[in-house]
Amino acid sequence: MKTIHVELEGKALKVPRDTTTLALVAERLDPSAGLQRPIGALVDNRLVSLDTQLYDGASIRLVSITSDAGLEIYRRGAILLLREAVRLLFPEVRLVVGQSLGDGTYFEWTGSPKLEAGFIDRIEQQMRQLVEQDVSFERERLGVSEAIRRFNNRDMLDRVALLQVFWHENIRLVSLGGTIDVLHGPLPPATGSLTDFRVEHYSPGLVLRLPTVHGSSSLAQPLSNQRKLFTIHRDTKDMLHRLGLSNVGELNHLCVHGGINQLIRVSEGFHEKRIAEIADNICRRNERARLVLIAGPSSSGKTTFLKRLSVQLEVNGLKPVGLSIDNYYVDREDTPLDEDGNYDFESIEAIDLELFNQHLVELLDGREVLTPRFNFNTGKRAAAEKWVPMKLGSRDILIVEGIHGLNDRLTSQVPAEAKFKIYVSALTQLCLDDTNRIHTSDARLLRRTVRDRLYRGYSAAETLRIWPLVQRGEQRNIFPFQESADEMFNSALPYETAVLKVYAERFLLEVPQDDPAYPEVHRLMKFLSLFVGIFPDAVPQNSILREFIGGSTFHY
Repeated sequence: MKTIHVELEGKALKVPRDTTTLALVAERLDPSAGLQRPIGALVDNRLVSLDTQLYDGASIRLVSITSDAGLEIYRRGAILLLREAVRLLFPEVRLVVGQSLGDGTYFEWTGSPKLEAGFIDRIEQQMRQLVEQDVSFERERLGVSEAIRRFNNRDMLDRVALLQVFWHENIRLVSLGGTIDVLHGPLPPATGSLTDFRVEHYSPGLVLRLPTVHGSSSLAQPLSNQRKLFTIHRDTKDMLHRLGLSNVGELNHLCVHGGINQLIRVSEGFHEKRIAEIADNICRRNERARLVLIAGPSSSGKTTFLKRLSVQLEVNGLKPVGLSIDNYYVDREDTPLDEDGNYDFESIEAIDLELFNQHLVELLDGREVLTPRFNFNTGKRAAAEKWVPMKLGSRDILIVEGIHGLNDRLTSQVPAEAKFKIYVSALTQLCLDDTNRIHTSDARLLRRTVRDRLYRGYSAAETLRIWPLVQRGEQRNIFPFQESADEMFNSALPYETAVLKVYAERFLLEVPQDDPAYPEVHRLMKFLSLFVGIFPDAVPQNSILREFIGGSTFHY
């Protein structure tokens, strides 16, 4: 028997040539060692399914569901499991993927019969039967024209549209029972791995809930109320539907055959109208609300949103005045530490809350205050004689932007009626197809990767390496408070990934294949390959996208 040499978690092994990672794990994983059972593997820094055949010299690292990569494999399999269960019970129903809601993913229910609450238990029971049967996910490689024919026969026109510009000769498909799809990434070996999930009714559709790597929720607990976030998602999706745009295949068609410039104009017009509406709502409450608080996760476009909101406020006769939270940091030696013993500058305790609230109350009361200045080089607040006087005039409205803006602890001494809170995020509603959504975190990651490389001196590898830490901070400091916002602004643009592709592919290729960040590079490059690129010429100078690619009319 011919053999090959591989390395499993740093240990050199000699194995038969036709060995898979799954076989290797089944033979050598010791359950008594307390190791998480793997759901995928990194082979030479590329994420693959466990049943991928190994080759000589392969370096293997196991991936469990406790990682983002492992959870994505789990999610991909669980969605196929859900689709197959619905197909078996309700063959005329089509599920259309929507946004994430807490630990779940929302799906629209279209077709007959109409969704009833009683269907949910039947669907979940059918899914669990398929799990008990441990049905394999079958994969095959075939010509693109044959794949298009199969999808046409099933009236899956969203997949047909996606494949129209797919330039490879072959493509891989996956099937589970009678459900087929494009293989967008690794899958579990079989349904038996998918034991932890819940299906819940979330009118007018349903939510598939799955475990999280952050441990921020439990499937035993009720799904958190996110109706404000749900509504802003729906508003954006309705706008896209009016434009005849719901998936990447349709976007690519506009890029190739004309119409993309009009889409850009309408998308930007939708943004401007929404910002004007928010400014109008602030003005209606201006007699009581003179403090505007803006928060959102990284690379949401908060800075450009603030600048454009300020323009609309001035149109309404108000004068926006900014107050920087950065100047209210405590001295560095007083900064709290995180679990790794490092300074936690994102903690709300890193801010002098007492002084900040004192100044807010005095400013809103019409009094003059001396605002501090923080020296980031020394890690200390400047001497009091260098503080800057500030006083609000009759037309002035105070604006504060920062990660803790929605946390009432930041402004605990200010009455609720005096505050107007805004949540900003890139909540993309464009999907790859009816089943595969584009994660909002990916939209922000691409924005940040391009901006950091162009203007902040960080390589793509550096941005990708710190991204999990950024997300951890968002889970703790931003997302728990988003539903408390008075207004939400969706900064996503349906065409932006096609523009970012022009920059991101070049920057991602700079990352060496042995870099720890390369698995993310590999995933993002496969994702970007599905888009037709757009040159940035038609992007308006005041667009939020200009904050990341340059050429903005605003100064940052």
